[in-house]
Amino acid sequence: MSKVYDCIIIGGGPAGLSAGLYAARSKMDTIIIEKEKYGGQIVTTDEVDNYPGSMENATGPILTDRMRDQAKQFGTNFLKDEITEVDFSSEIKLIKGIKDTYQAKTVIIASGASPRLGGFLKELEFRGKGVSYCATCDADFFTDLEVVVIGGGDSALTESIYLTKFASKVTIIHRRDELRAAKSIQDKAFKNPKINFIWDSVVEEAEGEAILEKIVVRNLKTKNAEEYKTDGVFVFVGYLPISEVFKGKIKMNEGNYIIGDQDMNTDVPGVFVAGDIREKSLRQVITAAADGAIAATTAERYLESLC
Repeated sequence: MSKVYDCIIIGGGPAGLSAGLYAARSKMDTIIIEKEKYGGQIVTTDEVDNYPGSMENATGPILTDRMRDQAKQFGTNFLKDEITEVDFSSEIKLIKGIKDTYQAKTVIIASGASPRLGGFLKELEFRGKGVSYCATCDADFFTDLEVVVIGGGDSALTESIYLTKFASKVTIIHRRDELRAAKSIQDKAFKNPKINFIWDSVVEEAEGEAILEKIVVRNLKTKNAEEYKTDGVFVFVGYLPISEVFKGKIKMNEGNYIIGDQDMNTDVPGVFVAGDIREKSLRQVITAAADGAIAATTAERYLESLC
């Protein structure tokens, strides 16, 4: 534990990889600690066509592999470990993992968030093959096709309205007989001729060969189950920030997202935040990468202030 890094980045998704690139290029001794696969949520995406400048037929894994290689080329170190505890009370921050304990002058939290699952059978099997959690990312793939949306809140209806720009038909399946979304959003959805509703129902299973072809929908009142043909299922039942280990150590909002300003400063000096873990309006690869670049640049300025 004797080594003290200039910067420890927790999380190896686009935000963390971008932060690693910028930090290492600034000659900061940098390490990215990731507990799972590098690349974050985007590694489950078969096609990425909304990231500026990405190569033709780019996939999530290909894009993030390039990000990692670039960060490594400039000197970023990489380590697999699961962080179990942090201590931000001193100028030198302590990061405790299952394998070891690490020290750093600055920390960038880029641990991300994970979409809540719909909870139906074969959901993960068809993730990226008809099941999606991001309309902005994947709507274009369903042009002139029919899709289903699971959810009844603001995000479900807002994303459904967005999907109507591409899909020929959008069917919202909600487990209750009334929506939770704001009245103004509901009005827009009800007035949209492409949007239909299936009430008091849940999706129980996804079916298909190589890609999704249909789902099984059960009415919670009648208990009847029916097959419903669809080209895609979009799940919008919320996100879960991966922030448990930071509770009580840093300021969060009611949803347990870490609060950061426009320069990615948190309320703890020397600790910065980037990507889906922070309170923000748009969670996309491009905004995560931008957050990482800003966080690393702000961390560099912080380090200079200590000299």
